[in-house]
Formats: sequence, C-alpha cells, structure tokens
Amino acid sequence: MFRNVHLVLEAYKCRTYASELNVLKLTQTAEPIGAASEDKKMTKIRLRILVGACAGFLLSAPVRADIMGSIWENQAAASANATPANVPGTAPDVTFDVPGTSINFQSQTSINGYTIGGYLSSGGATITSGASHAADNLNNTIFNITGTVTVTNGETFTAGHDDGLTLIIGGTTVISVPGPTSFATTTETYTGPSGNFPFQLVYGECCGAPADLEISGLALVSSVPEPSSVVLMSSVLLVVGFVLRKRFAKAV
Repeated sequence: MFRNVHLVLEAYKCRTYASELNVLKLTQTAEPIGAASEDKKMTKIRLRILVGACAGFLLSAPVRADIMGSIWENQAAASANATPANVPGTAPDVTFDVPGTSINFQSQTSINGYTIGGYLSSGGATITSGASHAADNLNNTIFNITGTVTVTNGETFTAGHDDGLTLIIGGTTVISVPGPTSFATTTETYTGPSGNFPFQLVYGECCGAPADLEISGLALVSSVPEPSSVVLMSSVLLVVGFVLRKRFAKAV
C-alpha cells in the first residue's frame, strides 16, 4: 500500500535565513506507509529549522524606540513652570512618537515655523493623534515625554532648552530648570543606580519664539519590534501550524 502526499508550503523569507532555506518545501511522492515514522521525524526537524529561523529574524528585526509624548495647548501657567506636577490631568491635544534614539526639536529649523507640527517634524516625530492641531501656534504648550533609558551612576546629561524643563530618570530628578529662559545649556550629573529605567521629560514653551529642546547623553532603549515584523512572523507561523496539522492527520 502506498500513500501519495504532496504538501507545499512557501513562507515569507526570513531575511538571510530565507536564502538558506530557500522557502520551505515539504514534497513527498509515493511514500511507503512504513516510512511514516521517519517522515514525521523529518517534518519535526524542518519545523524546528523554520521556527528557529523566524525567531532569529524577529530578534534581529527593526525596532522602534519606546518614546512617546503628549502636548497640551493654552497652558500659560504650566508652560512657564514645566514640572510633573503641572502636567494636566486632562486628555492631551496632541500625542506623538519619537523614532530613533535622540530628542532634538528646534523651531528655527522647522519648515513650518513656530507651530506644533513644524516643531515635531524638526525632530522626526510622528503625530499619532490630534493632527488637526499641527498648524497651531507653539506658544504656551507643555510637553510630557516618556521612555526608557540606560544610565550609569555618575553619568552627565546636557540639555539645550528654550524654555524650561524637568528630567526625571527612575524617580531621580536629574535636571530641574522649569522656568522661562532664552536658549540655555544645562549639564547635571545622574546620582541614581545604574541600569535601565523609565524617564519623564516635562518641557514648557512659553513667552514666544523660538523653541528648543535638545537632550544629549540619553541612551534611549529601543525594544519594541516594528508592527510589520510581528505581523509577518505571526502569519508565517500560523500557516506552518495549519499545514503540519493536516500532514500529521494524513499520516495517521
């Protein structure tokens, strides 16, 4: 008695792994029943190779920084005293993501001038909600930016700012210059423990143009895989599971 089995699975290429696997193909023709056990073993081996390749791709896939920000408009008092206590408890007018590993916003270099959208675009940020406010004037706004950083005890951080800001890392206040100012450079030393910790950066823009926020020394942690990479791997693994389920069902 013979069994004819022809299963073909073509998965998305897993970066360099795909060239080695050259798209997984499971093809067997006129296989004796006595070879079923060996067939199962080979199928398991192929599955492990594919899963390992996909896992390697996922680990090496592009990542985005965990940097998110919120902006509140018409905050004359709060923008002149940029501290966590003055961050409004209401829903923000604008939210945004900051890709990459730096925080550097300058209204002077913005194509759109002294506007919320222009300021954010100067630092490569993407508005995630409140895009209708992109053309609004930047004056009297307060920002709350959060993320994760790698820090070492005794490390120094420098902020170029116009106007004020407060930087807190892991509960330790590193920079506290919350009031209005023309462009100034402030350097402070981190005195907390070493490691990866969440940070909060509160920034206020008041009293008219220009607006500047430049933070150096922040080793921002990028740990979130791009959504497209997660979707790709999930799709591949789902297809693999479906095909192998049918294969084992026929082998019984």
